[in-house]
Amino acid sequence: MSNITRRDFINGTLMVAGASLLPFDGSSQAAMAELEPSYYPPALTGLRGSHPGSNEHAHSRAWAQRTDWGSTTDLNETYDLIVVGGGLSGLSAAYFYQQEHGRDKKVLILDNHDDFGGHAKRNEHTIGGVMLLGEGGSESFESPHEFSETVLNLLEDLGVDMDLFQTAYDVDFFKRHNLGAVTYFNKRTFGQDKVVQHPFCDYPGFVEGLLRPTLSYQEAVQQTPLSEQGKEQLLRVLEGGQHVLNLPKEELRDYIQTHSYFDYLKNTLGVDDPGVLRMARHTSIDYGQGGTDVMTIGEALETGPLGLDPLTSWKDAMEEGTYQEYVNKDGETYAVRYPFIEHYPDGNATIARMLVKKMIPDVGPGENPEEIVLSKFDYAELDKSGNSVRLRLNSTVVNVQHGGDPSSSSEVLVNYIHDNKSYQVKAKGVVMACYNMMIPHIVPDLPKEQDAALRRLSKVPFQYTTVAVKNWRAMKEMGIGMAMCPGNMHQVAAMDFPVSMGGYEFTKTPDDPCILHMRSAPLGDTVGAPRVEQFRDARYRMLGLTFSDYEEEIREHLGGMLPQVLFDFDRDVESISINRWAHGYSHGNPGIIGRQPFGRITIAHSDAVGSSLLQTAVEQAWRAVKELG
Repeated sequence: MSNITRRDFINGTLMVAGASLLPFDGSSQAAMAELEPSYYPPALTGLRGSHPGSNEHAHSRAWAQRTDWGSTTDLNETYDLIVVGGGLSGLSAAYFYQQEHGRDKKVLILDNHDDFGGHAKRNEHTIGGVMLLGEGGSESFESPHEFSETVLNLLEDLGVDMDLFQTAYDVDFFKRHNLGAVTYFNKRTFGQDKVVQHPFCDYPGFVEGLLRPTLSYQEAVQQTPLSEQGKEQLLRVLEGGQHVLNLPKEELRDYIQTHSYFDYLKNTLGVDDPGVLRMARHTSIDYGQGGTDVMTIGEALETGPLGLDPLTSWKDAMEEGTYQEYVNKDGETYAVRYPFIEHYPDGNATIARMLVKKMIPDVGPGENPEEIVLSKFDYAELDKSGNSVRLRLNSTVVNVQHGGDPSSSSEVLVNYIHDNKSYQVKAKGVVMACYNMMIPHIVPDLPKEQDAALRRLSKVPFQYTTVAVKNWRAMKEMGIGMAMCPGNMHQVAAMDFPVSMGGYEFTKTPDDPCILHMRSAPLGDTVGAPRVEQFRDARYRMLGLTFSDYEEEIREHLGGMLPQVLFDFDRDVESISINRWAHGYSHGNPGIIGRQPFGRITIAHSDAVGSSLLQTAVEQAWRAVKELG
C-alpha cells in the first residue's frame, strides 16, 4: 500500500480533526470548534461527500424505521425558521427568508454532513505549501443565459461577476499544451493498457478549449485493443445510422424517442461485442440518469454517446432548442453555442460560501466571490448564539412535526441527532431542503398522496475524485486533457478546468503540482435492469468500499494509463479526496402534490422538480420561502 494510506488515513478518514470524534455540548457548533481549533472540513481528504458518519442515522430512520433515539434534550431554542439541509437550496432558503422578513429573524440551518454546501463541496489539497482547489460535486453554472430573474438577482447580491469568467478561464490552456480527449483501455477489462488519441464519443465536448481528435474513426479504431470483430463493430457504430437518418423528420423524431439505444446497437447495427457494448454503456457518465443501456436513442443523444455524434443530422430530430445550431465555417464543423466557462476554482462551493458569508459576516474575509477564493473560513463562527443565522453541522434531522393540528399549529418541533444524542428545537416554520425522498421518513403525518409522491423518488449515485499530484508531466506526454476510461471505476480522468482568480493560480507548466479530476457514475451489475434497481445496486456497492479500495483502483488506473518513466504513484500522488455521493442526481419528479406546503412546513431542493442544477435549487428555495408567507 502507498504511504498515503499509512500516513494520513484510518479507513479513509483523515486523523486530524475527524468531525465525528469531536465533543459537543448540546448547544452550539462553536463549542465543538473551539475545542478543536483545526476543525476545517475543506482540507480533509480521504472519504468525503457522503463521508463516514453522515448517513448512518438517516439510514437507520429510513431502512429500520427507528423512532427511539433515547431521551431527547430540549435545547429551549426557538427560531423563526429552521432549514433542514445546508446545501445550495437550504442556504438560499435561509438567505431569502431574511430578505423577505428582515435580517433580525432567527434562522437555524441543520445539516448531517461535517461541512455545508451539500454537493457543492470544496476540496483543498496542499503540496509544498501550495493550496490546490478542486470541486467535489456541483461544479459549474449550466446555461446561465437561461437563468431566471430569481437566480440572477441572487447572484448579483452575492457579487458574482459573469464577465470575470471571460478572463479567469484560460480557454487556450489545452491548445497551448496540446491536450485533447483520448480513450484509455485498461488491461483488466480489455487485455491491454492502451491509450488511443480519440474519445469515440462527444462527452469531452463540454470542456471548453479541449482539443478535438485529429485521427479519423478508421485510424483510431485500428489502434484499439479490441478483437477484429470488435473493431469492425465499433466502426459500424461510429459510422452507423445513415439509413435511419433518411426517415422524414417527424418519423425520425418519433423513432429516437421511442427506440432503445441498446436495441438500436444490438438489433439494428448488429453489435454483440462485449467491449464495444461496454464502451457504449459507459459514455454517458454523469450527463444521463444511468447507463445508456436504459436510455432511448433521444436520451442517449443528449449525452453525446458512442455512435450518436450530435454533429450529424441526428440533431434535426431533437426538439427545437435541445442543441444549438451547427454551421460550417472555413471547412470546419463547429457549434454555435455559449462557451462553458462559468466555473470557480472550487466549483459551486464558492456560491455556498458566499451565501454563508452574507448571513454570517464574521466567518471569514472577503466581500465577493473573487475575494473569498483563498479565504479560510472560521467554522467556530457558524453556530454562535449571537448570530441571527446559525449553521449546525453533523446534525441529522430524524423528526419534523407540528406542535398541534398542522392546519392551525403555530410551531414545528424538529428533532435531530448529534454525536448519537437526540436534541429538539422549535420554529415558526420549517423549509425541508434535504433529499426529498427522505421527507416521508422524517415528517410522519404527511397526507397520504403527498407521502406516496415523495416515496417514488430516487437518486443517481455519482463520484467526483480529486487527486493532488506533484506534477503532470505524464499527462502532457500522453496529450491527455481528458481520458474516457470505459474499463475503470472512474470512467473519466482529466485535468481540472483551467481557472485562475482572486490570487489563485491554476497550474502553469507540467512541472507544477495540479489536481487530476476523476469521475464515476457507477452502474448496476445487470445490463438493462430497471434504473432504480441499478441505482440501488451501485449505491450499496459504493458505500461498501473503503478508502483503500478506492486508492488501489486509482493506483492501477493512473499507473496503467500513464508512462512509468514519468509517473510513479507513491512518489507523485500527494493526497486523494473521494467525493462519493450515494444519493447524487435527482431521479423522478414529485409533482405539485409532492412539493406542496404542509401546514408550516414547505419543501425546497432541486429534487422538488426532478432536477440537479444550481438554478433549480435556488428557484425551489425561493418558492418554499414564499409559501411560508
